[in-house]
Amino acid sequence: MNEQILAQARQIYSAVLPMLFRRRNVVACGLGYKIRGTEHTCELSLIVSVTEKLPPEALAPQDMVPKTVDGMSTDVVETGKIRAFMSPLDPKARYRPAFPGISIGHYEEIKAGTLGPLVRRAGEVLILSNNHVLADVNDGQLGDPIYQPGPLDGGTANERLGVLADFVPLDFGEVSSTCRVAEGLTEVLNVLSRWTGSPHRLQAIKQTSGENLMDVALARPDDPEMLRPEILGIGMPIGMAEPQLGMPVQKSGRTTGLTQGFVEQIDVTVNVDYNGRMACFTNQIITNRMSAPGDSGSAILDTERRVVGLLFAGSEHVTIFTPIQRILTQLGLELVTA
Repeated sequence: MNEQILAQARQIYSAVLPMLFRRRNVVACGLGYKIRGTEHTCELSLIVSVTEKLPPEALAPQDMVPKTVDGMSTDVVETGKIRAFMSPLDPKARYRPAFPGISIGHYEEIKAGTLGPLVRRAGEVLILSNNHVLADVNDGQLGDPIYQPGPLDGGTANERLGVLADFVPLDFGEVSSTCRVAEGLTEVLNVLSRWTGSPHRLQAIKQTSGENLMDVALARPDDPEMLRPEILGIGMPIGMAEPQLGMPVQKSGRTTGLTQGFVEQIDVTVNVDYNGRMACFTNQIITNRMSAPGDSGSAILDTERRVVGLLFAGSEHVTIFTPIQRILTQLGLELVTA
């Protein structure tokens, strides 16, 4: 793709993103190739993902997506509700040594995700997966046990593989306040509430940006000899690559196993549902549907077995992943490869 055309498209995208997200049912926006009927064209467009594609007469004028924005075509696609893949149903087995593509999870919740690619930091081999798989959506503590298989698949203390070593907190737009003034005022108001007999209480909340770049956590194995880096059904990754529009990709996950797809959108901003709590992610990648609940944490690779991303969410129509280079850079990691 012409880099100048892509740069211009990214400028337009950044300028109109807030306007597009104000429309009803919009859950994601990104850059991709326009689809006419069933044909994928080479026309770079603003792809607007909606939970449900409605006829024009069912939408208010302010909710209609314009056919063009600043001279650039738009394309509205139905993806359904985007959610973190947290509640799979199909149990998987215990493996020793363990390897990417199988069930893993935080000890405390009855759920399971996927053991992602092995990485190295300061000479130490670690397991890469998602915050919502290994760190219980911010509720986990460093040192918490990690089971393989995950608890939903029958994992117990006997199946402990390691411990939670690190995670990037998910930002849902607010956290408990540490401001003494706010906490003092809240306590005064709660005293008044008790005096009046009201059962309600207030809590001081600090507003945050609400933007996320990744859903990531690391586990430290109790014994590095209990791991091997070959991905189930794919083999040893040989390196990494940047995801590109139209790139064929593959993954091996705990629920759907080995699947293939292709990159449909880049530079995606998307709202992801974490069991009722919404988190906004920026600069993500969308593929066609190639995953299901329980596949979160899977490595996404190209056809040459180069890792391009880490899967963390999706819907009945699409899969969403984070480019791997961003994760490696932020956490100071390198992939374990051939």
